[in-house]
Amino acid sequence: MRSTWDEIKNQIRSELPKNSFSLWINTISFLEKEDKAVVLGCPNKFSRNWVMENYFDLIQDKLHNAGAAHVDLILQTNTPKRKSPVSSYTPDNKQLVLPNLPGNRRRGKICLNSGFTFDRFVVGRSNEFAYSASQALANGDSWNYHSLLMLANTGLGKSHLSHAVGHAILEKNPRIRVFYITAEDFTNEMISSLKSNRIDEFKNKYRRLCDVLLLEEIHFLSGKEKTQVELGYTLDTLANDNKKILFTSSILPKDIPRMSKGLSSRISSGLVTTISKPDYDTRVKILKKKASEENIALSEEIIHLLASRLKRDIRQMESALKYIEAKSELLKARIDLDLAKDVVNCLVSGESSIMLEDIKKLVSQYYKVDPEMLQSKSRKKVYAYPRNIYIFLCRQHTDETLENIAQTINRSHSTVLYASELVEHKTKTDQKMKSQIEFLSTKLVDMK
Repeated sequence: MRSTWDEIKNQIRSELPKNSFSLWINTISFLEKEDKAVVLGCPNKFSRNWVMENYFDLIQDKLHNAGAAHVDLILQTNTPKRKSPVSSYTPDNKQLVLPNLPGNRRRGKICLNSGFTFDRFVVGRSNEFAYSASQALANGDSWNYHSLLMLANTGLGKSHLSHAVGHAILEKNPRIRVFYITAEDFTNEMISSLKSNRIDEFKNKYRRLCDVLLLEEIHFLSGKEKTQVELGYTLDTLANDNKKILFTSSILPKDIPRMSKGLSSRISSGLVTTISKPDYDTRVKILKKKASEENIALSEEIIHLLASRLKRDIRQMESALKYIEAKSELLKARIDLDLAKDVVNCLVSGESSIMLEDIKKLVSQYYKVDPEMLQSKSRKKVYAYPRNIYIFLCRQHTDETLENIAQTINRSHSTVLYASELVEHKTKTDQKMKSQIEFLSTKLVDMK
């Protein structure tokens, strides 16, 4: 099995940028082959966490292709303090409702994120209103609205506040029935209930057994007519019973493609808040808090360097901090300004030098479609798929506004935002799409 892992590493070498491969994959060693598992070792916990988050699916697919189709992949550090059963990481995207029993906030494998609480949320001008509204909803103080809708792009904190509401409500009264679920999983659960002739049980669950509904990512209800109808009835029932409802979305309901006017009106009829990109001062506060939580010692000079360059979202800042810590650990180097600059340059250098036309040309060549077809009205997958990839790459590799990107393909800014969110969501489960995007991103970086 050791030789198989060496062969897999050589395959991955050709698919990843040289620096990424050297830093994250080449340092992984084969440890042992158990009955139904392959155990690989990472040099430290930071490397292990990064690989689990970014390369787990890729490695597992390579193992399966190499003939290990029925074994689990286990990642651990090379030097555990004592020999103990190794904990495996098995991706599970199924989002289930949380029961509300004292001391237990989970069912199955999904639970409220313990780190997403109000006291760990960094408040600034860009999110102050959303934070205050979320606290008011959770605490019930002067709350005169039947629902709260939070609008924000990915990575700006709307999920953090959604989880924080759940935590605060359950801290106050553990017996309150808080149901947390994404719109996609709500849809899947409804479909499953229909197929198993348990739709009445499904309706009763959300209409009668729910005290607080936290429904994330409502933009994924686009085009799902039956789910929209069922959700509309559910919301009416909850509103009539004065139950609390929180929605999150990246797009205004009225701008979500193929969203019924009735459901759009229901979702927007409560209090609506927005979260925008954090300003400079807020980014400084976020970086200081995140670094403190991870015990990463950063000078004021480094903090301000990061705050001035990392403008996209909170996830970008978190990635930079992980990268800095991992690079320091792996290279046995002191965290200084030069190391921080190297990390920042790796994450954001040259993004503005990539033109929209360059991305359109690359995507068209890769998917073998006429560039003009990316701006056609056709919804055929052969054109819609590369069009969505083009949008995602534009948002990742340029600082162009939604409006400018939309103009290049004759679409609205809300359509562009929806397509970008859709691709980002699918890359978490679609390894083929993720690999294509990584390949195209590498090509774009090489073009700088």
